[in-house]
Amino acid sequence: MSNNIRYVGLDVHKSYVMAAAVNADQQVVLKPRRIDLVRFEAWAAKHLRATDQVVLESTTNAWTLHDLLEPIVARVVVAHPYHIKLIAAAAVKTDKRDTLALARLLSAHMIPEVWVPPQHVRDLRALIAHRQRLVSQRTAAKNRLQSVLHRHQLVPPQGALFAKKNNDWWASLPLPASERLRITQDQAIIAYLNPMIDEVEAALKKLSISDLWADQVLFLLQLPGIGLVKAMTILGAIGEIERFPSAKKLVGYAGLGSRVHSSGQTHHTGAITKQGRRELRHALVEAAWTAVKVHAHWKDEFNRLKLRIGKKKAIVAIARKLLVTIWHVLSKRQADIHADPELLARKFSIWAWQLSDLRPHQLSPGQFIRFQLARLDLGHDLDHFFLGKVKRLIPSLEDVAHLLPAR
Repeated sequence: MSNNIRYVGLDVHKSYVMAAAVNADQQVVLKPRRIDLVRFEAWAAKHLRATDQVVLESTTNAWTLHDLLEPIVARVVVAHPYHIKLIAAAAVKTDKRDTLALARLLSAHMIPEVWVPPQHVRDLRALIAHRQRLVSQRTAAKNRLQSVLHRHQLVPPQGALFAKKNNDWWASLPLPASERLRITQDQAIIAYLNPMIDEVEAALKKLSISDLWADQVLFLLQLPGIGLVKAMTILGAIGEIERFPSAKKLVGYAGLGSRVHSSGQTHHTGAITKQGRRELRHALVEAAWTAVKVHAHWKDEFNRLKLRIGKKKAIVAIARKLLVTIWHVLSKRQADIHADPELLARKFSIWAWQLSDLRPHQLSPGQFIRFQLARLDLGHDLDHFFLGKVKRLIPSLEDVAHLLPAR
């Protein structure tokens, strides 16, 4: 039966696919051929069999082709392009050779496979990536405006430099006409991008309370340094926590694990690998910087580490430890052992304000805070907290008890 199985390699490009197949004995049973992408669906329906196993590299349109092929063949494998490159490096590289190499690696069960995210994870990742592109464009415009001040040694006004109220100040600067033009256009870019970013963040807020993500969001928001957007970024990158059997696996996936050289009598570790999801790594480092400022436990950890390894390495170590904590709280659906109920009450009040009329069960802000604390089994005796100098009361557990699952 195994002799009937064909191992099909697909080398996917922007406008075409190169296809080839071998059998279990590595013999070519389908010579490399080029198929235009517009004809690929018809070609696949006609030439691929229900017993075929297919491999393609993870590229921009890999998921589309995966979904197209999955119903018509026995198995579709999406390969990790970097690892494939290491395994199948060749001095002579052509589309035909690459396609046959993929097919032969699949036949030999040597394909480094990647996880195929379900549609809701793909959608979240795409939204996060889109927001990041918009934010990067806005940041670039702000940096250009900042550089104007540095070049001309101008002292900016107090407060938010790019707020609308400061437009008159920018307009009054004694600068050449060409410089004024660039300032005006960069301000226009920022004004154009702000509502677009707000719109994307509103969509993320809606997703955060959807059945797909709401349960996990709570366990991330309890951690210092992680707000709503950062929580959704982390969840999108992780996808499903169940696919990581240990915290170590998740750390490696984020590229936060150390490089290791161990050979003979030599053993030493180096910098982090940075081979993993970049957005996850960046989100964790940003969260770590906030955590060491606002939370006593993480502040103590950071101060202890920076004396030994320096500030930069210490913050990466904190990011790694934070990711380990994320694995534990998401895997076990439990409160963080270092959680401070009063700090959480303040944080949940911000969350309640962000959600506004999207709060579940039409809860008031106070009820929302109590509901989230109760879900974490924290703060039973906490009846108030301070937001700045303002004292905020928290309703009793009885107000939301009917919404909690039976224990």
